[in-house]
Amino acid sequence: MQPLKAEENVTEILSSSDESECESLPGSPVVLVEPVETSVPEEKLEEVVDKEFDLVVTFCKKPDVLPHARYDCAAHPFTRTECETCSPVEKNDDICDHCYCYICDKLASECENWTVPSICHCNAHNKSKFWKNRREVFMAGILGIFNLHLTDIDADLWRGGDLLKKFIQELSVEYNNYLLGEVPPTQHECSCLPKLPPGQCNICGSRSTEVVYKYSGVFTLVTKFLNQAEKENPKATAVMFLGAAKEIALHKDPALNWQNFGYSSSLMVSVTCLLQRITTGLQRMLVLCNFPKTLHEKFIGFFRSIPLPCHCFVFSNSLNIVPWDNVLLTAVLRGRTASGRRRTRGRRPSLWEWIAVVEARVERLVENKKYKEIVHYLRAVKCNDIKGLRRLQDKIPFYLCKSGNFLDASHSLLVPVNNLTCCIACRLTASEYEAYLKMFRTGSVPDGDDVLHPGLWVVAGQPLREGALIKQALRMLHSSVSLYRNPKCWSTLIMILGSNKFLGKSGHLYPAPLREPSLDYQEEVLSASFNILEELKNNHHAAFRAYIFSPEFYQETSLIVAVQAIQQMVFCDLPYLTSFLEIVLAFGRNFWALKLLLNQLSHEETVLNGTVDLILRDLHGQKTTMLKLWQNLGPLYVGEFLCLFLTCRNPKMQSIALLSLNIITENLDMCPWAKHLCSFFQNTGLKDLPLDATGHLEVVKFMSLFDI
Repeated sequence: MQPLKAEENVTEILSSSDESECESLPGSPVVLVEPVETSVPEEKLEEVVDKEFDLVVTFCKKPDVLPHARYDCAAHPFTRTECETCSPVEKNDDICDHCYCYICDKLASECENWTVPSICHCNAHNKSKFWKNRREVFMAGILGIFNLHLTDIDADLWRGGDLLKKFIQELSVEYNNYLLGEVPPTQHECSCLPKLPPGQCNICGSRSTEVVYKYSGVFTLVTKFLNQAEKENPKATAVMFLGAAKEIALHKDPALNWQNFGYSSSLMVSVTCLLQRITTGLQRMLVLCNFPKTLHEKFIGFFRSIPLPCHCFVFSNSLNIVPWDNVLLTAVLRGRTASGRRRTRGRRPSLWEWIAVVEARVERLVENKKYKEIVHYLRAVKCNDIKGLRRLQDKIPFYLCKSGNFLDASHSLLVPVNNLTCCIACRLTASEYEAYLKMFRTGSVPDGDDVLHPGLWVVAGQPLREGALIKQALRMLHSSVSLYRNPKCWSTLIMILGSNKFLGKSGHLYPAPLREPSLDYQEEVLSASFNILEELKNNHHAAFRAYIFSPEFYQETSLIVAVQAIQQMVFCDLPYLTSFLEIVLAFGRNFWALKLLLNQLSHEETVLNGTVDLILRDLHGQKTTMLKLWQNLGPLYVGEFLCLFLTCRNPKMQSIALLSLNIITENLDMCPWAKHLCSFFQNTGLKDLPLDATGHLEVVKFMSLFDI
């Protein structure tokens, strides 16, 4: 637009008799007059004053005609109509050099649809709802297919529309190449049995005349486009996904017979796989992204309008996603209905969703730390993928722990979520078993969103009591054969019961040396717990009697019960054990409990021999590991460990200490604490004890290395 320029000549004020010859602007006090020539010198024409109009004119200009819409043209009259498109109304097709098309937003002389019948842009104006909608559709470009108004479109949508338009052009070329097909070579390879030389099989020869249609080029192009779309912002991604879905849904297979060339070369298989990826991505975005409600509805409406082929009808309702403010979903999240059903006008609709939607909802709830809502939702929702839903439901106990409800979490591990699955504990790994016991023992949880998250731990609630902890831990072991026969699980149980309730920020437990109860008390607990443990194997509702747990030895009692449970496990499943040394080491400095276990195993000679053989095998295979462990624990621990086995009357048991002593002797360079160990032997009087001849000789020989 050019700026207005002042003219040099002076304006003449017309008298009232000349008013008919001038034009006035409607609703304006300004009077337009024509410039006149004058011979008055310029310096004397600085201003002209008309007292009648009380108007001062200092200069005048010749107006320039600005670009304008056709309906605002002053040179040619315009007749307004609501939606006339058949032909130009009266003289609406007349234009000046500055008339613009209201629809195309370009010069009317360049508009290709100015007077085209059934279109007639010349009749368009801004007072008609029909023409306003036409303008919005045209201005929206490719985004017009989504029924988006200009007010709905932002930079992300424009970006998605531009990329989609370019993709459609490229896809059209690739799809046309697919429709042309490929002519197979004359010499074909026989695919029958038995295989004949090329050209001699009549069946394969008839097939060689058929044109081959391979969809792999289109599949590759669409896959590349979807990969690019996933890197864009959510709105752009949604536009690109929906546009791609509509294009590939319209593709047809021109082959007369079924041609199976593989995963990406078959149109039916490829389109199904691509639509699966597209719908899954859209389901996640509609749940995770906060699209405006109108945009959300238009995306869903557009997908419903896509004419899906018969082999893709399974995706027809894939975007029928329950919104977050749905009454039934809200009731489920708040725990008002545990079954996922809500009576509405005589009906009881259930909450059923696609697995991708369930995963997305859980992801968003986890992000907002709404763990109670996650538990309510996973217990109530139904899904098309039972295994996928079960994988999510297996984390219900963890979410309960995150919310601080450890007792409910321990019960949920042992109760099936529904009648179609077994309990969650039967699918736990040894590492997950250890993590849950840490949570129950300390009342702390990992700071991350996974049971085995390696980060920090934070306090979430009150831990379980000793009786509930040992009971639930043993029930979890009995629920899974793989856990019950895993030495790591038993060593975890012993380690947890022999540790403090305070957990380090990094998730490390601090061992707690427990006082040794009297032998009578130990025997009393062993006797009382034997029948309870037997009952617990067959009846999960068995409870530990209160009198077993003395207030004075509460934690020690749990450890004695665990010793009895290990004894029963070894007596029944010793052939299935792969290790026993880690169970022994798990007792830490609570050697009285370890001694109690060894005494219990000594009642059956075959069991004792098998257990010792396992320990000796572990010592032979893990010498380096044991040396590092002893270095960390120090000579006092090693001395007590060796004395425990050296003082046993059973020669088989003494062999464990003798092998350990030989390992230390052979690796003195890695045992700078060995001399302190000799001092320990000297102080305890081990050298003068009436040991077995071989054991006594080895101890004396070891101490002589340091002149003791």
